Amino acid sequence: MQPWTRALTMTRFYITTPIYYVNDAPHIGHAYTTVACDVLARFMRLDGRDVHFLTGTDEHGQKVEKAARDAGTSPQEFTDRVSQNFRDLAVELDVSNDDFIRTTEPRHKACCAELWRRMAARKAPDGQDNIYLGKYAGWYAVRDEAFYGEDELTTGPDGRKRAPSGAEAEWVEEPSYFFRLSAWQDWLLDYYARMNPEFIGPLTRRNEVISFVKQGLNDLSISRTTFSWGVQVPDDSKHIMYVWLDALSNYVSALGWPGNEADQAGLFARFWPADLHMVGKDIVRFHSVYWPAFLMAAGLEPPKRVFAHGWWTVEGQKMSKSLGNAVKPSEMIARYGLDPVRYFLLREVPFGQDGDFNQSAIIRRINTDLANDLGNLGQRVLSFIQKNAGAVVPPPGRFTAEDRKLLDAAAAMLPIVRAELAQHQSFNRALEAIFSVVGDANRYVDSQAPWTLRKTDPARMQTVLYVLIEIIRRVAILLQPFMPGSMARLLDQLAIPGEARSFAGLDRELIPGTALPTPAGIFPRDQASVA
Repeated sequence: MQPWTRALTMTRFYITTPIYYVNDAPHIGHAYTTVACDVLARFMRLDGRDVHFLTGTDEHGQKVEKAARDAGTSPQEFTDRVSQNFRDLAVELDVSNDDFIRTTEPRHKACCAELWRRMAARKAPDGQDNIYLGKYAGWYAVRDEAFYGEDELTTGPDGRKRAPSGAEAEWVEEPSYFFRLSAWQDWLLDYYARMNPEFIGPLTRRNEVISFVKQGLNDLSISRTTFSWGVQVPDDSKHIMYVWLDALSNYVSALGWPGNEADQAGLFARFWPADLHMVGKDIVRFHSVYWPAFLMAAGLEPPKRVFAHGWWTVEGQKMSKSLGNAVKPSEMIARYGLDPVRYFLLREVPFGQDGDFNQSAIIRRINTDLANDLGNLGQRVLSFIQKNAGAVVPPPGRFTAEDRKLLDAAAAMLPIVRAELAQHQSFNRALEAIFSVVGDANRYVDSQAPWTLRKTDPARMQTVLYVLIEIIRRVAILLQPFMPGSMARLLDQLAIPGEARSFAGLDRELIPGTALPTPAGIFPRDQASVA
């Protein structure tokens, strides 16, 4: 049994988004990561886990200092305003985060200082100090807040050096503290290969990280002296901590570390190490190389897993300020509705691969999956019960082989979905499993024809209707993490009490005779033309 598999048997689950950098407005990429984490957090809660879900904002660094200066305001005022945009995004997306961390908070700064002290007080695997004072001379990309080797750069038509991300890199020379990352190379490779082979996902990103580490790790510059907006290095006010050392520390500062380290009932003891850091593929190196090395250097356990998802393009083009094509989540929600957007983001492409946001694709999903398949199933079955079965849960008779087959398929959904989400990359396959049963239920309606049974065999009609609303109940419960608002309304129409909506309530079958409210459509068709 692998370490990650063992972790799934535990009752606690700590999941994090990356903390979002406050130099830009929230876009579809931020929504994608946040919704994915929210679905996992909601799923784990419904599955009986003790969950802590963290998101927040990364607010320090040279890039923020420059953006604030360009905006004619102080860095603190600038970050206060932009951070609120990300807090508002979480509310707009109906995200169930338990905390929102800001790196400008006192609790976070205290954590950074203590992490630095512990790293500095301990020896690296080669017996030397983990942190030492030297001089940095090399290429630095302000936009990425990252250092790059000469072999990683390209020269643009303007003669300027460019990082792999396209950001301009400049030559920097200044005094700097260094983290002896090179001494952790062998430990990291052993960790990936033997101690926790499931640490990095998906496989493509794991292979990339291992290849990067095998090429040889250089010691990492972890302080700057040419700007002031950041966390000061303990006992040396001339130096500001490297923004990634500062930012990565949020995952433990939000748990109250180090203040509650000795408290076995505190958040740190309950939830660290994190079960999952969800990140974009552009920052997987920071989370899977630097972060575990920092933690081990400080005497703390590394997280259990880092998963890097892909990027979104828009109508086949990369999102960019110059093209002005960044998709704003608020506009998506206003146009298509919140739950259809949440569904589309996780259904359209395999998680971990790149995806394209285009109008025709989301409209097809809304009209086909949500309106035609799920919405129509619920509306026509519940409306039929209102008109022809006394507006109550009908009493079933003897189940036929066809009934049993559909009921068994519905009962099998939870273990399938649980298995698909276990590696945190199979949202689309989990949804496919649920909607496969939805498709079976629609075909069952057509084959059983309750409108005909109403005249020829009313008792059989009651059984068919019972089977159908039982399927709808199970589907709605399992889809709650993905579409919480819509499924709450559907469960209301089935008169399911709140305490019966967790996965533990899946086996609480409907009670015949329960009064059902007048049904209303959940997913209207999108009338826009589809190319």
